Amino acid sequence: MARQRNGHLLVVVVAVAACDSLPLPEPQSLCALSPAATISLAVGGDTSIDPATDGGCVSFPANASTADSAEYLVIAQAAGGAAGATAAFQLRSAGFAALPAALPAVLPLASPRGTAAARFDHFLRQVGRRQAGPAPRPVPAARSLAPLGAAAPPVVGSLRTFHVCAALDCSSFQRVTGRVRAVGGHVAIYVDTLAPAGGLDSADMDTLQQVFDVHGYAVDTTAFGRESDIDSNGVVIALMTNVVNHLVTAAQCQSAGYVAGFFFAPDIDPFYAQDTLSNHGEVIYTVVADSAATLSCAHQRAEVKGVLPATLLHELQHLINYNQHVLVHRGNAEDDWLDEGLSKYAEELGGWSVGPSAPTFSDYVIGDFYDAYQYLRAPGAHFMLTTTDQNLADVGGGWLFVRYLVDQSGAGLTPRLVQTSLTGTANVAAHVGVPFPTLASQWALALWVSDLPGFTPPATLRFTTWSFRRTFASLYSQQPQAFPLPFPLVPPAVAGSAVSLSDTLRAGSGFYIRSLQGPRGAAFELRFLGPTGAALPAAIFPRPDVIRIR
Repeated sequence: MARQRNGHLLVVVVAVAACDSLPLPEPQSLCALSPAATISLAVGGDTSIDPATDGGCVSFPANASTADSAEYLVIAQAAGGAAGATAAFQLRSAGFAALPAALPAVLPLASPRGTAAARFDHFLRQVGRRQAGPAPRPVPAARSLAPLGAAAPPVVGSLRTFHVCAALDCSSFQRVTGRVRAVGGHVAIYVDTLAPAGGLDSADMDTLQQVFDVHGYAVDTTAFGRESDIDSNGVVIALMTNVVNHLVTAAQCQSAGYVAGFFFAPDIDPFYAQDTLSNHGEVIYTVVADSAATLSCAHQRAEVKGVLPATLLHELQHLINYNQHVLVHRGNAEDDWLDEGLSKYAEELGGWSVGPSAPTFSDYVIGDFYDAYQYLRAPGAHFMLTTTDQNLADVGGGWLFVRYLVDQSGAGLTPRLVQTSLTGTANVAAHVGVPFPTLASQWALALWVSDLPGFTPPATLRFTTWSFRRTFASLYSQQPQAFPLPFPLVPPAVAGSAVSLSDTLRAGSGFYIRSLQGPRGAAFELRFLGPTGAALPAAIFPRPDVIRIR
């Protein structure tokens, strides 16, 4: 799990509750492809069109009003396919003669939130996926599954030796001796015996243990299911160790973020029962406080106290997810994009558990909002169906998608997504009961219209938990350096007959345009095709998503 190094921000909880016209030139020609899909939408009406049925050409009717402008939100989207898939495309007005060019209003925003940590998290997911497969794996003999540690919770003050991944590719491991500092109903907290002085004191440890039991373990097991207990000690181990700090240098920490914590799948997988580097139990590894920056960049005591509760929630979801998918249901580890989206959702749930009026509420949810902001600033430049090996803006898209699914289907969805052998888009479609491309298209439209002022979206295009415009506006007012726009998603406004865009579609994501017609504006047509005019590959489920705003 990666963290941003910034000041405290208050995330304001807000429940969900006319544009200028442009002169429109006459189109120079009609779509040469046939048949074109003709759409006729009332205000608030939406559609998502499969180019395979219309040759990639969509026809918009003339605006019959003599006084009012018409406006459509159009999204050129890859609404499904394999995570990480890409395809070059063009979206152009049928008669627009200019060469395709990317719209300058859609620009990526560099993320300071931990590219190194994102690649590490991706690597850890792949470690677990290497041994998982669609067919049941042979279970080692019973003697291999016998607990290798104590069959009861450890006692405060006791020591234990761990092997800890000591590089971002786990090419080396380091032996660590940890001492138990606190034990609760569901967690035992160990601290590296070589941890720098001035770290969390006994009161801090007791508080962290209580927070884990009440706002961590209870939240995650309710939302996702039970963890394994292969060491039969009845607790999850949280090991705070210097090795996690050392995963990045001080320079990397400043430029690419740091690893706040991680879960290592071989620790609980019986496939690794004979592996001497497996700790054969449920372990979450985290940073230690290091105010003097003796290990990497400085981590003040207050910072670590604020970061760890959300970190433990995030990593415990990964642990539960792996147990349920691989050990219980004998399937693959969950796809990166959905596993990460669920862990970000777990952080948010921790915030709701402490309550929106609690001083720590923002500590749980601020990471979700920062990542989501980066995604919304340039959704076409990022993957929603991510492989998590580039940047955390992709993960922000995953959280937004999971948040939408839960808002639409209810909190009972997440246990079904985790307690299954299904993975990825097939998992979502099966448990929501809607084809994934339809869900992805509805979600993409909801990102813009859910709380659009003066507009009433259909129920399928709404977030019900958050008013993102109001919350991002609050964050912008508090720290404009980190949130430089009141709302990050800013589709460029273009006359319907003057659309000209070419770029690369990324799985799950799309490019947004506001297509405008003045009073008595002429009909126009849009082509959504590959860069040479050929059809886009069906495997990415290309979709022009359209909703009429006015």
